[in-house]
Amino acid sequence: MELTFPYKQALQQEGYAIIDNVFNEEEVAGIVEAINNIDTSGTAFRKTSDLYAIRRFIKEVPAMAPLLFNSRMQAIIDQLFGNDYSLVKSIYFDKPGQSNWFVAYHQDLTISADQKMQLEGYEQWTVKNDQFAVQPPLSLLENIFTIRIHLDDTDENNGALKIVPGSHRKGIYRPETIDWSREKEVICKVPRGGVMIMQPLLLHASNRTVNNNKRRVIHLEFSNQQLPNGLQWAEYLAVNNFPASA
Repeated sequence: MELTFPYKQALQQEGYAIIDNVFNEEEVAGIVEAINNIDTSGTAFRKTSDLYAIRRFIKEVPAMAPLLFNSRMQAIIDQLFGNDYSLVKSIYFDKPGQSNWFVAYHQDLTISADQKMQLEGYEQWTVKNDQFAVQPPLSLLENIFTIRIHLDDTDENNGALKIVPGSHRKGIYRPETIDWSREKEVICKVPRGGVMIMQPLLLHASNRTVNNNKRRVIHLEFSNQQLPNGLQWAEYLAVNNFPASA
């Protein structure tokens, strides 16, 4: 899979890119079947009427990794990020058709770590269900890339992400300060089997579902950095360890 120049340019300038057909119908069906067979009794699993989520998704379900990192995904990582990038966070989201759950505009400002430590530049620690999150230095956030694998067709009617193009280049950008006379909003429609790539500092939001269609997304974050002073990523996987399938 050879990626053309506009994808990398869009990621740098706009903060996001959408690539169709990264997974074919058979591959998507295999991923969905594997998810449906997961034991969801652990603390990493959250299920309500509005949202079903699995945090540390690949760590909790390691058999998922070879299904996700096919040759096309590996090409995206190598060509758009670099061959030294590894997985550092994974979450599965299922926004049911009847969901009234929405997310206001925000940036993804935290990473997941294996423990809490007092480190310069690492602030606003939170702990929930033995999972540690912290806001790291801006330079680390600027170096992370996110891939969102879509298991359903997603548009403005079932909670597709809304984004503010270019906002990732403005540092910490508080949503309450968005000047809509200067900024624009884009709705990111992604077909089933496609991916949306974005940088965590890109302002993004999502609306409630209004058409009763599901929106299932696998959220993967990648970095080529190690954390300081013995602090470790809560989840870490070298994705080039998997043999590239078709």
